[in-house]
Amino acid sequence: MPLPTGRAGRPVVMGVVNVTPDSFSDGGQWFQPEDAVAHGRVLRQQGADVLDVGGESTRPGAQRPTQEEELRRVLPVVEALCAVAPVSVDTMRAAVAAAALDAGASLVNDVSGGLADPEMVPLVAERGVAYVAMHWRGHSARMQSRARYDDVVADVLRELGERVEQLLGAGVRPEHLVLDPGFGFAKTPEHSWELLRRLEELTALGHPVLVGTSRKGFLGAVGRAAGAERAPLERDVATAVTTVHAATHGAWGVRVHDVVATLDALDVAETLAGGPR
Repeated sequence: MPLPTGRAGRPVVMGVVNVTPDSFSDGGQWFQPEDAVAHGRVLRQQGADVLDVGGESTRPGAQRPTQEEELRRVLPVVEALCAVAPVSVDTMRAAVAAAALDAGASLVNDVSGGLADPEMVPLVAERGVAYVAMHWRGHSARMQSRARYDDVVADVLRELGERVEQLLGAGVRPEHLVLDPGFGFAKTPEHSWELLRRLEELTALGHPVLVGTSRKGFLGAVGRAAGAERAPLERDVATAVTTVHAATHGAWGVRVHDVVATLDALDVAETLAGGPR
Protein backbone atom coordinates (compact mmCIF):
# COMPACT_ATOMS: atom_id res chain seq x y z
CA MET A 1 0.00 0.00 0.00
CA PRO A 2 1.45 3.41 -0.92
CA LEU A 3 2.00 6.09 1.69
CA PRO A 4 -0.87 8.56 2.11
CA THR A 5 -0.28 11.95 0.55
CA GLY A 6 -1.42 15.45 1.44
CA ARG A 7 -2.27 18.33 -0.82
CA ALA A 8 0.51 19.15 -3.30
CA GLY A 9 3.35 20.85 -1.50
CA ARG A 10 1.95 20.13 1.95
CA PRO A 11 2.61 17.50 4.58
CA VAL A 12 0.04 14.83 5.34
CA VAL A 13 -2.18 16.01 8.21
CA MET A 14 -2.75 13.14 10.62
CA GLY A 15 -5.63 13.82 13.02
CA VAL A 16 -5.31 12.23 16.47
CA VAL A 17 -8.14 10.07 17.80
CA ASN A 18 -7.26 9.02 21.36
CA VAL A 19 -9.43 6.17 22.67
CA THR A 20 -7.88 6.32 26.13
CA PRO A 21 -9.05 7.41 29.58
CA ASP A 22 -5.71 9.04 30.45
CA SER A 23 -4.52 10.97 27.41
CA PHE A 24 -2.35 13.96 28.33
CA SER A 25 -4.03 16.10 25.67
CA ASP A 26 -7.75 15.58 26.20
CA GLY A 27 -8.13 13.72 29.51
CA GLY A 28 -10.17 10.87 28.04
CA GLN A 29 -12.76 13.01 26.27
CA TRP A 30 -13.01 10.49 23.41
CA PHE A 31 -12.71 7.28 25.47
CA GLN A 32 -16.14 5.92 24.59
CA PRO A 33 -16.11 4.38 21.08
CA GLU A 34 -19.09 6.39 19.85
CA ASP A 35 -17.42 9.62 20.99
CA ALA A 36 -14.13 8.66 19.34
CA VAL A 37 -15.89 7.84 16.06
CA ALA A 38 -17.79 11.13 16.11
CA HIS A 39 -14.56 13.01 16.82
CA GLY A 40 -12.77 11.25 13.98
CA ARG A 41 -15.54 12.16 11.56
CA VAL A 42 -15.26 15.80 12.61
CA LEU A 43 -11.49 15.77 12.09
CA ARG A 44 -11.99 14.33 8.61
CA GLN A 45 -14.59 16.97 7.77
CA GLN A 46 -12.15 19.62 8.97
CA GLY A 47 -9.54 18.36 6.50
CA ALA A 48 -7.46 15.60 8.12
CA ASP A 49 -5.83 13.37 5.49
CA VAL A 50 -5.42 10.41 7.88
CA LEU A 51 -7.02 9.51 11.20
CA ASP A 52 -4.62 8.04 13.77
CA VAL A 53 -6.49 5.82 16.23
CA GLY A 54 -4.74 4.77 19.42
CA GLY A 55 -5.83 2.89 22.53
CA GLU A 56 -2.72 3.27 24.71
CA SER A 57 -1.55 6.50 26.30
CA THR A 58 2.18 7.04 25.85
CA ARG A 59 2.49 10.12 28.07
CA PRO A 60 5.44 9.99 30.50
CA GLY A 61 4.65 7.63 33.35
CA ALA A 62 1.60 6.04 31.72
CA GLN A 63 0.80 2.41 32.53
CA ARG A 64 0.01 0.02 29.67
CA PRO A 65 -3.48 -1.44 29.18
CA THR A 66 -3.77 -5.16 28.56
CA GLN A 67 -3.81 -6.31 24.96
CA GLU A 68 -7.46 -7.31 25.33
CA GLU A 69 -8.37 -3.86 26.60
CA GLU A 70 -6.44 -2.13 23.82
CA LEU A 71 -8.26 -4.24 21.23
CA ARG A 72 -11.61 -3.45 22.86
CA ARG A 73 -10.88 0.26 22.66
CA VAL A 74 -9.46 0.42 19.15
CA LEU A 75 -11.26 -2.03 16.88
CA PRO A 76 -14.78 -0.57 16.76
CA VAL A 77 -13.35 2.89 16.15
CA VAL A 78 -11.05 1.71 13.35
CA GLU A 79 -13.89 -0.22 11.70
CA ALA A 80 -16.20 2.79 11.74
CA LEU A 81 -13.65 5.39 10.64
CA CYS A 82 -12.28 3.34 7.74
CA ALA A 83 -15.55 4.15 6.00
CA VAL A 84 -14.74 7.87 5.96
CA ALA A 85 -10.93 8.21 5.80
CA PRO A 86 -7.59 6.41 5.61
CA VAL A 87 -6.88 5.12 9.12
CA SER A 88 -3.62 4.62 10.96
CA VAL A 89 -3.48 2.45 14.06
CA ASP A 90 -1.22 3.81 16.80
CA THR A 91 0.02 0.70 18.61
CA MET A 92 3.13 -1.14 19.76
CA ARG A 93 1.43 -4.55 19.68
CA ALA A 94 1.46 -6.75 16.60
CA ALA A 95 -1.84 -8.41 17.50
CA VAL A 96 -3.57 -5.03 17.71
CA ALA A 97 -1.96 -3.91 14.45
CA ALA A 98 -3.04 -7.12 12.70
CA ALA A 99 -6.63 -6.80 13.89
CA ALA A 100 -6.76 -3.13 12.87
CA LEU A 101 -5.35 -3.93 9.42
CA ASP A 102 -7.97 -6.66 9.04
CA ALA A 103 -10.58 -4.04 9.96
CA GLY A 104 -9.38 -1.72 7.20
CA ALA A 105 -6.48 0.34 8.59
CA SER A 106 -3.80 1.10 6.03
CA LEU A 107 -0.90 2.34 8.17
CA VAL A 108 0.75 1.24 11.42
CA ASN A 109 2.16 3.97 13.67
CA ASP A 110 4.47 2.27 16.17
CA VAL A 111 6.15 4.55 18.72
CA SER A 112 8.57 1.76 19.59
CA GLY A 113 9.75 1.28 16.00
CA GLY A 114 9.17 -2.45 16.33
CA LEU A 115 11.23 -2.83 19.51
CA ALA A 116 8.35 -3.41 21.93
CA ASP A 117 6.95 -6.48 20.16
CA PRO A 118 9.18 -8.81 18.11
CA GLU A 119 6.18 -9.83 15.99
CA MET A 120 5.50 -6.31 14.72
CA VAL A 121 8.16 -6.03 12.04
CA PRO A 122 7.42 -9.42 10.43
CA LEU A 123 3.74 -8.44 10.38
CA VAL A 124 4.16 -5.12 8.58
CA ALA A 125 6.71 -6.64 6.20
CA GLU A 126 4.33 -9.47 5.28
CA ARG A 127 1.32 -7.18 4.91
CA GLY A 128 3.24 -4.62 2.84
CA VAL A 129 1.71 -1.66 4.70
CA ALA A 130 3.01 1.80 5.48
CA TYR A 131 4.89 1.82 8.78
CA VAL A 132 5.90 4.72 11.03
CA ALA A 133 8.91 3.82 13.18
CA MET A 134 9.66 6.24 16.00
CA HIS A 135 12.92 6.75 17.86
CA TRP A 136 12.35 4.92 21.14
CA ARG A 137 14.32 4.17 24.29
CA GLY A 138 11.73 2.39 26.39
CA HIS A 139 8.17 2.40 27.65
CA SER A 140 6.51 5.48 29.13
CA ALA A 141 7.06 4.48 32.75
CA ARG A 142 10.84 4.80 32.42
CA MET A 143 11.64 6.59 29.18
CA GLN A 144 12.49 10.00 30.66
CA SER A 145 15.30 8.48 32.73
CA ARG A 146 16.95 7.66 29.39
CA ALA A 147 16.96 11.21 28.03
CA ARG A 148 20.75 11.39 27.92
CA TYR A 149 22.60 12.32 24.71
CA ASP A 150 26.01 13.61 23.68
CA ASP A 151 24.41 15.38 20.69
CA VAL A 152 20.69 14.62 20.53
CA VAL A 153 20.40 15.02 16.76
CA ALA A 154 23.51 12.99 15.98
CA ASP A 155 22.49 10.29 18.46
CA VAL A 156 18.90 10.08 17.19
CA LEU A 157 20.17 9.99 13.60
CA ARG A 158 22.53 7.15 14.44
CA GLU A 159 19.93 5.14 16.35
CA LEU A 160 17.25 5.66 13.71
CA GLY A 161 19.73 4.79 10.98
CA GLU A 162 20.55 1.53 12.74
CA ARG A 163 16.85 0.81 13.10
CA VAL A 164 16.24 1.50 9.40
CA GLU A 165 18.89 -1.08 8.47
CA GLN A 166 17.22 -3.64 10.73
CA LEU A 167 13.73 -2.92 9.40
CA LEU A 168 14.78 -3.08 5.76
CA GLY A 169 16.77 -6.23 6.47
CA ALA A 170 13.62 -7.79 7.93
CA GLY A 171 11.65 -7.13 4.76
CA VAL A 172 9.97 -3.75 5.33
CA ARG A 173 9.89 -2.01 1.97
CA PRO A 174 11.83 1.27 1.86
CA GLU A 175 8.95 3.07 0.13
CA HIS A 176 6.66 2.12 3.03
CA LEU A 177 8.88 3.35 5.86
CA VAL A 178 8.31 6.65 7.70
CA LEU A 179 10.56 7.86 10.54
CA ASP A 180 9.55 9.82 13.63
CA PRO A 181 12.25 11.42 15.84
CA GLY A 182 10.05 11.02 18.91
CA PHE A 183 9.54 14.53 20.23
CA GLY A 184 9.05 14.29 24.00
CA PHE A 185 9.88 10.57 24.13
CA ALA A 186 13.06 10.16 26.19
CA LYS A 187 13.74 13.81 25.35
CA THR A 188 14.03 16.91 27.52
CA PRO A 189 12.42 20.11 26.21
CA GLU A 190 15.79 21.30 24.90
CA HIS A 191 16.30 17.99 23.12
CA SER A 192 12.98 18.42 21.34
CA TRP A 193 13.76 22.01 20.36
CA GLU A 194 17.13 20.98 18.96
CA LEU A 195 15.54 18.21 16.90
CA LEU A 196 13.10 20.75 15.47
CA ARG A 197 15.84 23.26 14.70
CA ARG A 198 17.80 20.62 12.80
CA LEU A 199 14.88 18.81 11.21
CA GLU A 200 16.51 18.84 7.77
CA GLU A 201 19.26 16.58 9.10
CA LEU A 202 16.58 14.00 9.90
CA THR A 203 14.95 14.21 6.49
CA ALA A 204 18.42 13.66 5.00
CA LEU A 205 18.20 10.02 6.12
CA GLY A 206 16.21 9.53 2.93
CA HIS A 207 12.87 8.44 4.37
CA PRO A 208 9.70 10.47 4.96
CA VAL A 209 9.57 12.06 8.42
CA LEU A 210 6.52 12.41 10.66
CA VAL A 211 6.56 15.30 13.12
CA GLY A 212 4.49 14.82 16.27
CA THR A 213 4.86 17.93 18.41
CA SER A 214 1.16 18.54 19.01
CA ARG A 215 0.42 19.82 22.51
CA LYS A 216 3.67 18.34 23.83
CA GLY A 217 5.00 19.61 27.12
CA PHE A 218 8.02 21.39 25.63
CA LEU A 219 5.62 23.79 23.87
CA GLY A 220 3.86 24.69 27.09
CA ALA A 221 6.66 26.68 28.69
CA VAL A 222 7.40 29.00 25.76
CA GLY A 223 7.24 32.60 26.95
CA ARG A 224 6.36 31.56 30.50
CA ALA A 225 8.22 32.06 33.77
CA ALA A 226 10.29 29.18 35.06
CA GLY A 227 8.04 26.49 36.53
CA ALA A 228 4.91 27.71 34.74
CA GLU A 229 3.44 26.34 31.55
CA ARG A 230 0.28 26.33 29.46
CA ALA A 231 -2.13 23.43 29.79
CA PRO A 232 -2.20 21.01 26.82
CA LEU A 233 -5.36 22.50 25.33
CA GLU A 234 -3.67 25.92 25.32
CA ARG A 235 -0.76 24.75 23.12
CA ASP A 236 -2.46 24.65 19.71
CA VAL A 237 -1.07 27.99 18.51
CA ALA A 238 2.45 26.88 19.40
CA THR A 239 1.76 23.56 17.68
CA ALA A 240 0.63 25.35 14.53
CA VAL A 241 3.90 27.27 14.38
CA THR A 242 5.89 24.03 14.61
CA THR A 243 3.66 22.61 11.87
CA VAL A 244 4.67 25.39 9.49
CA HIS A 245 8.30 24.85 10.43
CA ALA A 246 7.93 21.13 9.70
CA ALA A 247 6.24 21.83 6.36
CA THR A 248 9.02 24.16 5.24
CA HIS A 249 11.80 21.81 6.37
CA GLY A 250 10.82 18.68 4.49
CA ALA A 251 8.44 16.78 6.78
CA TRP A 252 6.22 14.18 5.13
CA GLY A 253 3.51 14.54 7.74
CA VAL A 254 2.36 16.18 10.96
CA ARG A 255 0.37 14.44 13.68
CA VAL A 256 -1.99 16.96 15.31
CA HIS A 257 -4.97 17.28 17.62
CA ASP A 258 -6.31 20.57 16.18
CA VAL A 259 -6.76 20.14 12.43
CA VAL A 260 -8.36 23.56 11.88
CA ALA A 261 -5.45 25.48 13.43
CA THR A 262 -3.01 23.33 11.47
CA LEU A 263 -4.65 24.00 8.11
CA ASP A 264 -5.08 27.71 8.89
CA ALA A 265 -1.36 27.97 9.65
CA LEU A 266 -0.44 26.13 6.45
CA ASP A 267 -2.81 28.33 4.43
CA VAL A 268 -1.17 31.48 5.80
CA ALA A 269 2.34 30.21 5.17
CA GLU A 270 1.41 29.13 1.64
CA THR A 271 -0.17 32.50 0.86
CA LEU A 272 2.84 34.38 2.20
CA ALA A 273 5.01 32.28 -0.09
CA GLY A 274 2.88 33.28 -3.06
CA GLY A 275 1.13 29.95 -3.47
CA PRO A 276 -2.58 29.02 -3.77
CA ARG A 277 -5.15 30.95 -1.77
